[in-house]
Amino acid sequence: YPCEAFPAIAEILNFAHTDIEDKELRYLRAAQFRALETYWYLRLIQDTPRIPRLYETLFEKDSDRLRAMGLLSDEIRDYLLDEGWDALYERIRTDNAFVRQHKLESLRETLTLDYPSYILALAMGAGKTILMGTIVATEFAMAQEYPEGPFVQNALIFAPGKTIIESLREISDIHFDLLLPPRMHKPFSATLKLTFTRDGEKRLPITEGSLWNIIITNTEKIRIQKSQRRRSPQLSLQLGRQEDHDAEIANARLRAIASLPHLAIFSDEAHHTYGQKLLGKWQKDKETGESIFVEQGIKKVRKTVDYLAGETNLVVVVNTTGTPYFERQPLRDVVIWYGLGEGIKDGILKELANNIQIFDLDEDESEHLVERIIQDFVDDYWEVALPDGSPARLALYFPQIDTLQNLRPVVESTLALKGIDPSTVLEFHQGSPKENETAFNHLSADPRALHRIILLVNKGTEGWNCPSLFACGLVRKLKSSNNFVLQAATRCLRQIPGNETPARVYVSKGNRAILAKQLEETFGTSIQELNEQHTERMEKEIVLRKPALPPLLIKKRILRFRRKTDPTTLTPLQFTLPKVEYKHEGRMQTWTIAEPESGHSRLTRIDGGEDKLIIEPLHYSLHGAAAELSANYHLPVAELLPPLQQIYGTGGQVPEHHLPELGRQIEEQRKEYEEEWEEIDVALALVKADGFEKQIKDGVPIYTARVSFSKDREHLYKTTEQMPDGGLARELSFHYEGYNFDSTPEAEYLERVLNLLKQNPEQIEGVWFTGGLTDPNKTELYAEYLGEDNRWHRYTPDFVIRRKDGKHLIVEVKKDALSAEIRTDLERHARGEAPQTPEGRKAVALKRWEELNPEVLHYQVIFADKALATNALDETHRFIEAQ
Repeated sequence: YPCEAFPAIAEILNFAHTDIEDKELRYLRAAQFRALETYWYLRLIQDTPRIPRLYETLFEKDSDRLRAMGLLSDEIRDYLLDEGWDALYERIRTDNAFVRQHKLESLRETLTLDYPSYILALAMGAGKTILMGTIVATEFAMAQEYPEGPFVQNALIFAPGKTIIESLREISDIHFDLLLPPRMHKPFSATLKLTFTRDGEKRLPITEGSLWNIIITNTEKIRIQKSQRRRSPQLSLQLGRQEDHDAEIANARLRAIASLPHLAIFSDEAHHTYGQKLLGKWQKDKETGESIFVEQGIKKVRKTVDYLAGETNLVVVVNTTGTPYFERQPLRDVVIWYGLGEGIKDGILKELANNIQIFDLDEDESEHLVERIIQDFVDDYWEVALPDGSPARLALYFPQIDTLQNLRPVVESTLALKGIDPSTVLEFHQGSPKENETAFNHLSADPRALHRIILLVNKGTEGWNCPSLFACGLVRKLKSSNNFVLQAATRCLRQIPGNETPARVYVSKGNRAILAKQLEETFGTSIQELNEQHTERMEKEIVLRKPALPPLLIKKRILRFRRKTDPTTLTPLQFTLPKVEYKHEGRMQTWTIAEPESGHSRLTRIDGGEDKLIIEPLHYSLHGAAAELSANYHLPVAELLPPLQQIYGTGGQVPEHHLPELGRQIEEQRKEYEEEWEEIDVALALVKADGFEKQIKDGVPIYTARVSFSKDREHLYKTTEQMPDGGLARELSFHYEGYNFDSTPEAEYLERVLNLLKQNPEQIEGVWFTGGLTDPNKTELYAEYLGEDNRWHRYTPDFVIRRKDGKHLIVEVKKDALSAEIRTDLERHARGEAPQTPEGRKAVALKRWEELNPEVLHYQVIFADKALATNALDETHRFIEAQ
């Protein structure tokens, strides 16, 4: 990630992987990381462009740009040739008839935005909430790294409705320590202020003008709106100022947000934000009888964003959605697209292969339709459950409440014929009692929830995250074109690791064409393609069974750096007074003066008017400045005080903005270092429980993690139940339940070792597959080697066998094709030469462990392709039986 101006972005993006070389992601999914890369490319390489400039940059040919922006007609092309791009953009912004004729409403909105705004279009289940939190965290970290840089220092995240804001609460559970390098995470976590708006609060509990706020709210709490307070007859006559005053009271939250500098706005389910009704409608003029065009204005949410853009220095707007369309027009702000088909292929959505059930019935035959759906679901899904025990559920979407209530007896009678109690049915809509809403909200998280058939009206589409929902049925005849059919039909696709049962969608003959159209418009796919899409990657949840394995005690060589020059012969430091100007202007606000013990104080003065504030720089005492430089450059305070006194005087003060230049002078005079290898004793944890997700079940802590692998490797995922002797496997192996082997020989090796232990188990404490866990947050068992890129990389061996006398055998199982290069590099190492190949470097790193610890550790490499040789375990056998 070359970025000369802000190189720390490379540190952040590389930290997303457990190791730069193997590209295994530490926390994010592949789709989330691709979106994060795209975002930072736009921010730092493209300099946060507005969309028109981005198209201009990426599509140099007029024909390519016209096609990319959806400007396909001959009339538009000819107009461009005659008038140019600026004139064309202006016409789209101002000519209603032209926009209406060519269906350019969504493009007009894009061209009229006065701020950079991007859409990240990811299908549901891809993790849009975590992605938003990740972008905020990386922005805040960059802002703290480069205080004068163009980075975000406050964030507003909003979504429409209460259902979706509940899903945004996931932001508070994000593992930011897995997103930011440790040195960046510490100041980030120390300064972060997370605020969720609450019903009834007139004001936000934030300090106006402050930094490092994440404010999470639903749209209704912050959008521009008129006050709904009742007025007396006398007050109702006072329109004008009084109305403006009431609107101000109603939008107190918005004003508080507008005070926050360096703001970014994140809009979840962004298709609610987009959609200017600028074309309004045509109607007859009452006086002349002529047709006139009446504009209808823009959405209140867009007005809110526009207002904030005008009131504070808005850095960027990030919109996330799974349906990037406005009235069938693709939104041209989309910078990354991850659709349903990709989600199914990557295993983050349930399969639908051959499971879109289309009934040859219309909604007018709704009784038969409901009966058929219930019968089919009970026959195929009633015994299905998620790995956590949550039973499979069905959602039926009805057009209106009376239709639902008329058809509920059909649902209950069909269940009764199957011997199922009607108490499993839950009805939820606008008129439902509060307990029904509570029960509905619990379905997503409570495996013990008894409701299995959910009857819905205008509920349960956007923002409903319910992985135990396996099927959806549409008992509703669509009257207008929107995305209801698509959203309802795909609501059952959310996946969790370990589930292998596909979802099912029940569609009537009348809704089939609508679903097909909306799939094509929104995701560029068809019912047939979705019906044929199979999962190519799988996710499984592994459970840590032995969180307290004793560590591996060995000697290890570590690289240290020391100054080449003897400190007693160093020339004393000499500083020159930094010539750095400082000027900072800001809004009037209240500053807290630091305590005297901190070694510094902040002075303020008002200049140039009552709303303008000039802030003088933070000043350190000489001891405070010396302590700050001492911490950063590992020098004694006594060495720093004399040169500081020479340029600032004995009782002087050091301006904060001088410290970077003083640091540069220190580096220039103390930059001579040399490498030194040192042997130390270390205790390497084979497994670190802190790196796993901790849950409390029945009062017992459970540690889990998610692993992902290609579906063609599913046969290599082994549990204790799949081993020839599950009891022995649980006793002597499987420190976590679910070993994800890389090859058949690896799986065979463990089976054969366990078979050896049947005859001689008393010598062995355990045999553990360690190659499946490489995240340094989950294990310390990795050797470090210098790669071809001159960077240090980590490598985790495949197996560790521990005898009860404290000796260990480390085993690597490698493809036979690698045997020549690994053996050659091990021979080079024996002669004192450096290894030349990637696999050889890994083997040599482990060989060094053996050489440093001959009494407690032995290292072996086994080469095999499809199966282990008969004598492959001879050395392992000798190790097990040794006295």
